[in-house]
Amino acid sequence: MIDLSVRRLFCDVHSCPRQTFVEQVEGLTIRYGRYTPLLLRLLQAVGVALAGRAGARLLAVMHPVVSRVTLLALVMALPDPPWEMPEALGVDDFALRRGGTYGTVLVDMATHQVLDLLPGREADPLAAWLTRHPGVLVICRDRAGAYTQAATRAAPQAVQVADRWHLWHNLGQHAEKDVAQHQGCLHRAAATADAPTGGAGIEDLPAQALSAQGVLEARTRRRYREVHALLEQGWAMAEVARELHLNFKTVKTFARAPAVQDVLGHIAGRRPSKLDPQRQYLLARWAEGCHSPTVLHQEMAERGVTCNIRLITRYLRTLQVGGHLPAPGPAAPKTRKLVGWIMRHPTALDSDERQHLSTALAACPELGALHRHVQAFAEIMAKREGQYLHTWVEQVRTDNLPALGAFASGLEKDWDAVTAGLTLAWSSGAVEGAVNIRSRCSSGRPTARQALRYSGNASS
Repeated sequence: MIDLSVRRLFCDVHSCPRQTFVEQVEGLTIRYGRYTPLLLRLLQAVGVALAGRAGARLLAVMHPVVSRVTLLALVMALPDPPWEMPEALGVDDFALRRGGTYGTVLVDMATHQVLDLLPGREADPLAAWLTRHPGVLVICRDRAGAYTQAATRAAPQAVQVADRWHLWHNLGQHAEKDVAQHQGCLHRAAATADAPTGGAGIEDLPAQALSAQGVLEARTRRRYREVHALLEQGWAMAEVARELHLNFKTVKTFARAPAVQDVLGHIAGRRPSKLDPQRQYLLARWAEGCHSPTVLHQEMAERGVTCNIRLITRYLRTLQVGGHLPAPGPAAPKTRKLVGWIMRHPTALDSDERQHLSTALAACPELGALHRHVQAFAEIMAKREGQYLHTWVEQVRTDNLPALGAFASGLEKDWDAVTAGLTLAWSSGAVEGAVNIRSRCSSGRPTARQALRYSGNASS
């Protein structure tokens, strides 16, 4: 507690509207202040770092009890941080409400300081800002057409640099389209690898495969032994059911049966499946390499059998449990998984992934060419050898890769910025970090004051 006595002063000028006032102690009191300058700086720092609710919770622990509204008001009252027009400017859009409200953030690429926020993500606000603040020499941006138009119109002297991450991301999107178009090659290769040699058919399968009875009998005997083993150890039937993940009634049936043959007698009289008459056909199709329940469901419909895909899946699984049906070989890799293998550095793949990738590339020459082009582009980007980009584009057009060819055509429309992005050291990494307004962990990201002022007055 500070017990402070100050002098109250009077004004002798009768025309002065303020007849009396109190002297201030420098560093301790301010006019109309509810807080000392030291506490005010503390509240402002907490408000800038954590904004309203989180800041109020922290201050409650530190004993200055302040509401979130007061914290936000203090932050809004702070003056704009001083800055000078940078030589290199970063531009990117951000969302206050995704799909509804967007804005543009401007960042000094040298200091990573946020300079300003603009309403919308169109060309006109950015062009107007560049006109009011001349002198920028480098503009780092993504490949959005609006920012390209604004920079070309208002800052023609500036070198535009396309962000390398966005180039790599766009390459991955087009590569995924080409991989999706050639999935048929992978599926045919997988089916050929899974098909048995020598024309094996239904006559080559063991006789027990024609019935699911052996599978069910083996499982019943095993469960009967497990249930009685636990009961002999003193376990309760409810505990046995939880341990073996069985229904309590099933455990009760096993416990009361003096021998396993009594349980098997009940199973022998089970209701036949609707697919039993089609069992030989299903086994023959499986032996031919058709392992898709969807395809088998369509064939069953053509044969006049009404059933759902789940019934076929369960029926085939029953034949596989006892080893009577050979399990299908490894399926063709999914499109995104294969694209991930192609886009990653070869040293980042484990042995299995490298093997699967080699198998997929050997099955389809177009995918092999796609892999070579992606690796070549990665080398150009990593070494910043943009002078070889023209050669890369010409090589892409010699192969039958429509999506990758469209990507190359898109590069030509923004050729100068793409070449600069693959040659110069500038990148939009600092701008991407500044986009996340809620995570204000460094000085290079927007403060709560800037975010709130933008959301409260988008025209400022």
